[in-house]
Amino acid sequence: MQAQGISRRRVLAGAGGVGTAVALGAFGVQAKATAAEGGPDKFPLPDKAELNVLVTGDAGTGTPEQYAVAAAARKLCEKRGVDLAIGLGDNIYENGPEEETDDEFTSKFEEPNKGIDVPWLMVLGNHDTSGIIPGSGGRPSRGDHEVAYHRHSARWYMPDRYYSVAVPERKPVAEFFALDTTPLSSYVLQTDPEYQWDGPFARKQRDWLASSLDASRARWKFVFAHHPLRNNGTHGNAGAYEGIECGDYLSGKHVKKLYEEVVCGKAEFLLGGHDHTLQILDTGADYKGTQQIVCGAAAKTKGKADKPENKAFWEAYDTLGFMMLSINADRVVTDAYTVDPETSSYEHAYRHTRTTPIAG
Repeated sequence: MQAQGISRRRVLAGAGGVGTAVALGAFGVQAKATAAEGGPDKFPLPDKAELNVLVTGDAGTGTPEQYAVAAAARKLCEKRGVDLAIGLGDNIYENGPEEETDDEFTSKFEEPNKGIDVPWLMVLGNHDTSGIIPGSGGRPSRGDHEVAYHRHSARWYMPDRYYSVAVPERKPVAEFFALDTTPLSSYVLQTDPEYQWDGPFARKQRDWLASSLDASRARWKFVFAHHPLRNNGTHGNAGAYEGIECGDYLSGKHVKKLYEEVVCGKAEFLLGGHDHTLQILDTGADYKGTQQIVCGAAAKTKGKADKPENKAFWEAYDTLGFMMLSINADRVVTDAYTVDPETSSYEHAYRHTRTTPIAG
C-alpha cells in the first residue's frame, strides 16, 4: 500500500487504504467503531484538552527486558492515567513481520502492553522493514504488514505509513505527525523505485508533512519517526549516521534535509528512537525552537557517542526506560523514567517543562 496525502478528518477516521478504523460523530468527536468488519473495537482517540502520552521506542524484542519496561510503564499509567501511547519504531525485531497476522504482533506488542488500553500511535523502524540483512531497512514493502495490522488490533494505530492525529479534533491542543523515515536512511541502497530517496513515496510524504504542519491549528505539534535529527548516541546525528557523511542512504542526509527544511521551526517537538538511549536535548535555539527527544530504551541499551555534539538537559545511556508527556494548552512536561529489569519497577529520573510554543 502506498501512503496518500490524506486529510486530517480521513486520517482520524482511519482511512489510509486499510479500512475504517474509527468513526467521527456529528461534530468530529471520537466514536466507537471497529477496525474492519469482524475486527476488534479500537480504543478511542481521546476527546480532551489535557493529555498524558506514554512514549517508548525500539521495544519489539519479545525479551524479558521488553516485558519489564512495559510492566513498569503499566504501573505508572495506572497511577497517573494515560490517554495515548507512541511507539517509535523497531516494533518487531529482528526482521519485521512476515504477514499482517504474524504471531510476533502478539508476543512483541499485544502481550507486553496488555492493560495499557489506549491507541498506540506507531511508526516503522529499520528492523520493521528488513531485507536479507536484519535491520537493513532494505525492504520497505514489509512495512505494509504493520499498516495492515491496524485492522486487527484494538491498540495498534497505524492507518498508513505516515499520518496525523489531532487531539481533541475540534480544537486541538496537540497534533501528532507520524513519519516513515526508513526509506531515507536504510543501510543498503533502495532497489524499489517507489522508495528511493527521491522517489514517489519520499516526495508525497514531504509534501504532505509540509502542508499538514502549515494547516495545523494545534497549540503544540509533535513530529515523530524512528530516526532522530540530533542524537548523542552511537548512531550519531542525521547526515552523519554511523560517522558516514556520503551516500544517499546510510548517512541519513535526506532525513536531515527533511527535518531541517520542513520540521524545524514548525513543530515544537521531534521524537525519535533508533539509538537505545534516553535523551532530552535542548530546546533547539539552533533549530528554530524544535526540540529533539530520543526515547529508544524500551528493551535494549546502547551507549554514548565518543564525541557527542548536542546540548542536552538530561541523558541516560546505560539503563532501560521510557517517557511520559503531559500536555495542556499552557505547557508540555516531559518526564523521563528509568526501569530496573529485575523488578519491573520505575524510577523518576528527570522532568523538563516547556511553556513557549514556536511563534507563528
